[in-house]
Amino acid sequence: MKKLFLMGSIFLFVVILYQQRAPLSVEIMKRALDAQFSSLSLIDLPDGLSAVLCGAGSPMPSKNRSGPCIAVIAGETLFIVDAGDGVGNLNGLGLPAGDIDTVFLTHFHSDHIDGLGQLAMNRWVAGNNSKPLPVLGPLGTKIVVEGFNQAYSQDAQYRNAHHGDSVAMLSGAGMIASEFEVPGIKSEILVYEKNEISVIAFSVDHFPVSPAVGYKFKYKDREIVISGDTKKSQNVAYFSKNADLLIHEALNSVLVNIVEDIALKNNRKILAKIAYDIPDYHTTPIEVAETARDSNVKHLLFYHVVPPTPIFGLEAAWLKGVEEIFPNFTLGTDGTTISLPANSDEVIVN
Repeated sequence: MKKLFLMGSIFLFVVILYQQRAPLSVEIMKRALDAQFSSLSLIDLPDGLSAVLCGAGSPMPSKNRSGPCIAVIAGETLFIVDAGDGVGNLNGLGLPAGDIDTVFLTHFHSDHIDGLGQLAMNRWVAGNNSKPLPVLGPLGTKIVVEGFNQAYSQDAQYRNAHHGDSVAMLSGAGMIASEFEVPGIKSEILVYEKNEISVIAFSVDHFPVSPAVGYKFKYKDREIVISGDTKKSQNVAYFSKNADLLIHEALNSVLVNIVEDIALKNNRKILAKIAYDIPDYHTTPIEVAETARDSNVKHLLFYHVVPPTPIFGLEAAWLKGVEEIFPNFTLGTDGTTISLPANSDEVIVN
């Protein structure tokens, strides 16, 4: 009898819960929004340099790794490196788009720029910015930015007409581009300097994609190096020497070769050709670990993870052999955060 009563009570509870699903979900929504909006601040990060992966993936769809996007926070200044579709994660990660100072582009592959229009629009409206978003990159950046500005020009007019100058002042719409010539091997170019923050650019090898660059961010006594897309590069190793954090792309060629084999088996010739082509202009996890070891970096963060690892245990296969070469690493996912407090050797991984 007690068992029947208990089962009946559980059934009744489930029925009531189902009937109240709409108001319950609204209440959950309110609480989630309240938590999100109250956390949209950079003040919780320690003074120093921090990196947040807003997009840890590649063009290949992945549930936990969106298109390439790295947020770098130096003190209270927010930068974005590359604008893949991971830019849509910024607000959810507590990084208000309205606060972005500058976007840096490493190269112009679609997965690194396809979120630029959305990012510029969000930064403009969310922060009621009165000036366009600065975008800085190698030669060709102006062409990319002009294209996005033209594509979003109608949108800007609509938003201003609807919201008015108090939200969407037309002077702040779109982007303004600055570009630089890519320096030679073991040469650098200073592309940003302000408030104890400096950013240098250096060349990387992503042939036939050219130009392609990496960046080194310096703030107070901490350094972050970002590889961009590249095959194994002595230039990356050179500019990563003794860096606190190296954020490096990686492609596991063994797993990509499996994709090629299965594609050929199923007569997916185009997919097989793509899988055959892509390893020659990326770096394997083993090669990245060797670079980190040889450069004596404090910590390594993998991003632009290819291929995706949706199956349990596949991350271990992707990382096979890495730990033996360089144990101080993190395999990034969307939201991975690493902080480097100023005046310290500490590396905080979240």
